Amino acid sequence: MRPGPRNLITDVPGLLVGNAADDDLKSGTTVLTAKDGLTASVHVMGGAPGTRETDLLAPDKSVAKIDALVLSGGSAFGLDACSGVVDALRAAGRGFRLGPAVIPLVPGAIIFDLLNGGNKDWQDNPYRALGRAAFEAASEEFAIGTAGAGTGALTAMVKGGLGSASFVLDSGVTVGALVAANPMGAVTTPGDRHFWAAPFEVDGEFGGLGPDPRGGLGQALKSRKMQTMRAQAGAEPIPEERGNTTIAIVATDADLTKAQCQRMATAAHDGIGRATVPAHAPGDGDLVFAATTGARPLASPEAELGQIGHAAALCLSRAIGRAIYNAEPADGDLLPCWSGAPGTPSQ
Repeated sequence: MRPGPRNLITDVPGLLVGNAADDDLKSGTTVLTAKDGLTASVHVMGGAPGTRETDLLAPDKSVAKIDALVLSGGSAFGLDACSGVVDALRAAGRGFRLGPAVIPLVPGAIIFDLLNGGNKDWQDNPYRALGRAAFEAASEEFAIGTAGAGTGALTAMVKGGLGSASFVLDSGVTVGALVAANPMGAVTTPGDRHFWAAPFEVDGEFGGLGPDPRGGLGQALKSRKMQTMRAQAGAEPIPEERGNTTIAIVATDADLTKAQCQRMATAAHDGIGRATVPAHAPGDGDLVFAATTGARPLASPEAELGQIGHAAALCLSRAIGRAIYNAEPADGDLLPCWSGAPGTPSQ
């Protein structure tokens, strides 16, 4: 396996990604789409997901193709980003057709970023406009780090972000991942210098510092994030396990069924567990969508599916590392970026 030319999910031919953000809000939206629609499914392992239209992605449901997938900040408010994408798709005449009716199908998921230092005193929900803007910005090139759905993301110890990575397999199949990393857990080992995902890093894509050489890690669960969120909340209680989530999309050009996409999504969750400690907590909404353009037939689908799922998990771990590595400081930040945290080198 080798990274694709962009090391982004858009190395999968036909995929486009767009970002939109509001710096004052400290939040944003990311949209993945494809001209001809996508076969997709989903697997949820977090205990507190926030989603829209994910039921139609179950293998036993009749919907064959969807038009876009949305990752957004904003908690429940951010689900309205899907409505903005639906508006844009309808204006373009894209969607499921039933007689004269055109019905765009846009599942989505959200992260909680309402206590991250941004101005949340809006009168009208801003996420519908952000969703439409993200869709209209979709292209093969897009920013990672402090961008789109990762604009206001926070990990336990440092600023979170939007990440992406890809692999091209020996068979020619391309696999990629896109993630908004906002977990309860830490993506770095104690001291903030080393990434949990370091064993899976390729070509120094998130610093090249290698794994932490110390043993016995993962026992202490310190969280700057919870300290700062509680300070934002004042006298209001904030449960330890609330206000988190890692949401992701893994994608390929392999010709997979919905059931096979669901298996790919399930396998890809290993990528979250390898890059974030702890992961899949009761208050996390950890979710992975899996999508395919279906453009590349497989000679041996059952045999190749295992490798595709493995590649998806590796891409997702790398995407999480890249999200945090590429995060940039902004006015009003509650946590340092990885490059500015104690003990970390300057990028």
